[in-house]
Amino acid sequence: MADLRLTHLTYASATKPLATVDFDPSLTVVYGASDTGKSFVAESIEYMLGGSKLDLVSEAEGYSQILLGLELDDGTPLTLLRVPDGNTIHVHWADLREQVTRPSDFDVTAKHTARSKNSLSQFLLGNLGWDDLRIRTNDAGGTRELRLSDLVHLSVVPENRMVDKRSPVLHSSSTNGKTAAASVMRLLMTGEGDAEVTTGMNAGQRRVNKGQVSLLDRIIVDLQNKLSTSENVQELRYRHRRLQTAIDGYSRAVETITQQHLNSVAERMSVTEELAGMEARLAEVGDLMSRFTLLEQQYRSDIDRLVMVTEAGNLLGFFKVGTCVFCGAEPEHQHPDHSERETTQLHLAVETEMAKTTSLLDDLRPTMRDLRSQLEELSSRREELKASAARLDADISVTRGRLAPLREDMDQHLEVRSAIERDLDLHQRIEELEERRSQLDGEAATPAHRPTDYIPNRALSAFDQVLQHTLEAWKVPSVEYAEYDQYQMEIRAGNRLRASRGKGVRSVLHSAFTTALAHYCREHDRPHPGLVVLDSPVVTYRGPHSDPQGDAPGDDVPMTSTVVDHFYRNMLTFPGQVIIFENGDPPHDVIAQARTHRFGLQEGDRAGFFPSRRERRSGP
Repeated sequence: MADLRLTHLTYASATKPLATVDFDPSLTVVYGASDTGKSFVAESIEYMLGGSKLDLVSEAEGYSQILLGLELDDGTPLTLLRVPDGNTIHVHWADLREQVTRPSDFDVTAKHTARSKNSLSQFLLGNLGWDDLRIRTNDAGGTRELRLSDLVHLSVVPENRMVDKRSPVLHSSSTNGKTAAASVMRLLMTGEGDAEVTTGMNAGQRRVNKGQVSLLDRIIVDLQNKLSTSENVQELRYRHRRLQTAIDGYSRAVETITQQHLNSVAERMSVTEELAGMEARLAEVGDLMSRFTLLEQQYRSDIDRLVMVTEAGNLLGFFKVGTCVFCGAEPEHQHPDHSERETTQLHLAVETEMAKTTSLLDDLRPTMRDLRSQLEELSSRREELKASAARLDADISVTRGRLAPLREDMDQHLEVRSAIERDLDLHQRIEELEERRSQLDGEAATPAHRPTDYIPNRALSAFDQVLQHTLEAWKVPSVEYAEYDQYQMEIRAGNRLRASRGKGVRSVLHSAFTTALAHYCREHDRPHPGLVVLDSPVVTYRGPHSDPQGDAPGDDVPMTSTVVDHFYRNMLTFPGQVIIFENGDPPHDVIAQARTHRFGLQEGDRAGFFPSRRERRSGP
């Protein structure tokens, strides 16, 4: 039996460090804290094997290439390169684990349709020798080629499908794909595909089918006419990403400049308030200085008059004979030294008054010096505030001038982005209609004889034994017997359908079904990729700083550590490749034998699939 083996998954970029995880040919376990990228790796594997959609996490922004390393059954290395949101897969006959700059060896489309001429499905199934198998698509016997997605769906199980109540064999809850899903299971159980039919529908069916196809064609043409550009989806998405990057840059610039503007306005208001207070204080100090200057002049004038009085008194007292100028006494009543005594008394009175006035003047001078100092400081501060106000006014004017063109450019980019998003929405609707038209084309043929509907009991019994043996090896309690019910297209365990069980049991039964199917196909040489990818098969949750054990809410069978331990140990014996993503730690003996990657916040852990800032700084 030909197998595929995964060697690595890598996200590459010219500006960001590599995000990569490698896989062992036998067992790989990626475990650790929740929200570290484990499920995103599982979803990326499914996307790289032909999936139509991948919800990118924020950490994936800026990565331009997704690389999936493969190894064919003969050991030939192979690398699939896909741009996020792109439908083209670039194939390289080499093991590439860094950003790829060389041209691809050839290109294929990720999605396979009835009109596909060169798809990933045709390429890989051709290399595995399964490109000539067909399955039935409707009760009338219409057939199509087996697609890679038919097998990937049964071997790669992301977390959202692991616990889903929908049957593991169904792609969706719609009834349209049930016939094809049943036909795929019949092919894997029996190895017999459905013969390609050569006869078509009857006349009435052909008319209805033709009318539906014609209507879809008209709708598709109408939608195509509404497209505003001839760019394809990949080009539009690339331009959308570039526009979004530019818009984010404008948004950050507008936010930064707006904050600068607000800061300048707030500072300008503060300066205005302080300047107003400064002017009031200057007026007050100036008024005081004017009054004290007048008082100083008055004191000096008083002193000058006293000096003049002293001098005049001396002169008058000494040189004039007759009536005393001081007391008015007539000469006959004056003593011999009368003038000298009167002059001395006047001089003492004048000196006392002068000393008093001089003291007041001396007291006034420090106050005036302090006022002059305050006036100088206040005047200097006022000039500084005026300069600051002028500078802030200039800053406010500049930020206003910078904001206007930025907002105008951002509005233009937003308008273009809206137009691109409208075109992308139209492309998506066109693609959905073309897919429906492709299905109608595939349904246009009917077989000359009615094909076999169901899987023979001998094949079912052989598979049920493998399924039961798997559950017994895992020591799952309260499941006495398990089988695949082809009429319900569901697993029945303990006489109950899987959909009616709790979340924990649903996940274990889904994992057991996927593993048992891979075992069965290998033992009976049936088409199968030979690998199994299981995300959260034992449904435990583990937070970044905790490690709780126990059942998920709604479990009707306890998921004990015994089940978990036996599950991992049994996976060591799987003959193909197994990749497991889980929160809880596997047993120590399994860690020693398998390739493991632990994501989390504990010492020695890798922070997650995408490098953290700490890892980037400490890297080479």
